[in-house]
Amino acid sequence: MRRIIIICAALLLTACRQTMTETTVTSAVSEETTVQTTEQTTAGTEASEETAAETEPPVEETAESTHVTAATEAVGFEGMTAIYADSLNDGTYSINVDSSSSMFKIAGCELTVADGEMTAVLTMGGTGYKYLYMGTEEEAAAADESTYIPCDESDEAHKFTVPVEALDKEIDCAAFSRKKEEWYGRILVFRADSLPDEAFAEGTFATAESIGIEDGEYNIAVTLEGGSGRATVQSPAKLTVKDGKAQAEIVWSSNKYDYMIVDGEKLLPDSVEEHSVFTIPVEKFDAKMSVSADTTAMSTPYEIEYTLYFDSSTLEKI
Repeated sequence: MRRIIIICAALLLTACRQTMTETTVTSAVSEETTVQTTEQTTAGTEASEETAAETEPPVEETAESTHVTAATEAVGFEGMTAIYADSLNDGTYSINVDSSSSMFKIAGCELTVADGEMTAVLTMGGTGYKYLYMGTEEEAAAADESTYIPCDESDEAHKFTVPVEALDKEIDCAAFSRKKEEWYGRILVFRADSLPDEAFAEGTFATAESIGIEDGEYNIAVTLEGGSGRATVQSPAKLTVKDGKAQAEIVWSSNKYDYMIVDGEKLLPDSVEEHSVFTIPVEKFDAKMSVSADTTAMSTPYEIEYTLYFDSSTLEKI
């Protein structure tokens, strides 16, 4: 009897060990499968992200069931006043355009003024949009397709020709994504301060003559915008008026500027000792005047675009 009990116990122990071994193997196989599955999923995700990163352009961030757009960026400037076609001379001009979205990049723009109307050819920085509509995305979605502005790809560049109501004014523009097949709202500002002086009709902005500034020397407040925002100019600036023509002494916050370009003319500094000092013509008051300045503060010289604003209300005779 005792022998039978011992034999049964031995058989039971053997069966338990076999079951434990099979369970361990099964667990190991299961863990290995889980690891492989995780690695495959991760690799697939990385490959998907890599493919997405290579896609040009990154049209919009989207959620599976939500219409999501990139963050809105500020456009234009405080206190801007709309400028319409009747304030401009007929012609075609290069013009800068602010866009409220980093996903809607404008590589270049040509503005045409003719017969009291303005149109602009936008050359895009990517290929992600099929149509534009001058209005909000809600208006675009409800509009007839005949009112859409198609992309012109005839010369390999992606261009849209759009009507321009006014410069220095926020204009709604909707863009239709090729990939997502959805409309995305934008705000554009066509910048009048990037136009040359000859683009403006007589009387559009104040001049020394129209203000009636007598010959002499004055102090005048001047505001600089552009670049990184770190550079400044001395204000008030010295303004000299002779024979109805105004010139201002521009004193920069550093001595690293080796030339300026004003109204297409390259000007060299009067001094670069403590500060870079230039004498520049002032063709307009109470309006932003586009200038460029070349800085040698970097490893290589770099030309930076700025605007200067001379406030005639601050004129003070010296």
